Amino acid sequence: MTQAVRNRAARFRWSGLWGTWLRRIALGAVLLISVPVLTAGIALRLNYSGDPGDGTRTRGRDAIWLGHAWVDGRKDDADLAAFAARIKGTGIKDLYVHAGPLEHDGTLPAARYSRARWLLDAVHRTLPGIRVQAWLGDKLATEGPDGLRLERAASRSAVVASARQILDAGFGGVHFDLEPLHSGDGHYLSLLDDLRGLTRARRVPLSVAAHQMDPLPAAHRVVGALSGRQKWWSQKFFGQVARRVDQIAVMSYDTWMPLEGMFGGYVAEQTALALEVTPPQTDLLIGLPFFHENDLGHHESAETVAAAVRGTRLGLGRTDRGRERFGVALYVDFAARDGDWAAYRKGWN
Repeated sequence: MTQAVRNRAARFRWSGLWGTWLRRIALGAVLLISVPVLTAGIALRLNYSGDPGDGTRTRGRDAIWLGHAWVDGRKDDADLAAFAARIKGTGIKDLYVHAGPLEHDGTLPAARYSRARWLLDAVHRTLPGIRVQAWLGDKLATEGPDGLRLERAASRSAVVASARQILDAGFGGVHFDLEPLHSGDGHYLSLLDDLRGLTRARRVPLSVAAHQMDPLPAAHRVVGALSGRQKWWSQKFFGQVARRVDQIAVMSYDTWMPLEGMFGGYVAEQTALALEVTPPQTDLLIGLPFFHENDLGHHESAETVAAAVRGTRLGLGRTDRGRERFGVALYVDFAARDGDWAAYRKGWN
């Protein structure tokens, strides 16, 4: 064998060895990612198994998010009559009516809820005992340059003034949805303290929409470090928020779950996590997906109302079956289909 042949043979052996090691490294990387994901998927599916049992249905404290059309003139008495028929016999007590959004400085133009008086009078007449809360929200400047900045005291003061303004208009409470809200935001907690002073003086509820909690320890920190965004709150922060409000609704949808069983198990977990840290005097509501989209975060075939209701009941039954201040919140009226309403009635009422 000539030297040239020996050199080619050596190069071939080394290339073969490198190829083998690269394949092993690639396989290891796949296993490193896929095994925990597979394990988590199996765990969620197992979490969806079992019988919720008795005592895990509506307590008459449910809520629904309603779109802006109810306060800007697009809805009329006929629409309200149809809606009243739709919710008759359900546990719905609160209507979160979109009356915003807030300006990025925290102010709220009155023109945005110009038909609020009609709605309030019509609901009181048509649906006695139903409470109408103003749903206010805005994009926060936590993951980009634009949005409401809670670190500014002037902005927080303006938000409180907007809440006072909307209560002066006759709403029976105020419901805030500020996103994306990072776990541990002390400025948000300070805002809630100020808002609670206002709502207690008016004897009306302070309500908030809440992010989901870490499905794995410190998940919000890991995702935040890798992407600059935070999907989840820590359970501790959720509890800090829950102790400052009268009502907290978990936005338990847009979960990334690809299968219905995994989604239901995820909702069961979120329900249990929330129950563990929400004080008994605070209404805890679990969000139901009354909308239909297909993207990375939300798979319509997986995130069904039936799975969300069953997951909610499983989490309630395992964690705090006797809890009275508990319900579900339906998101959102203008995207709901007949099947969503049927699944809610059958599974929860």
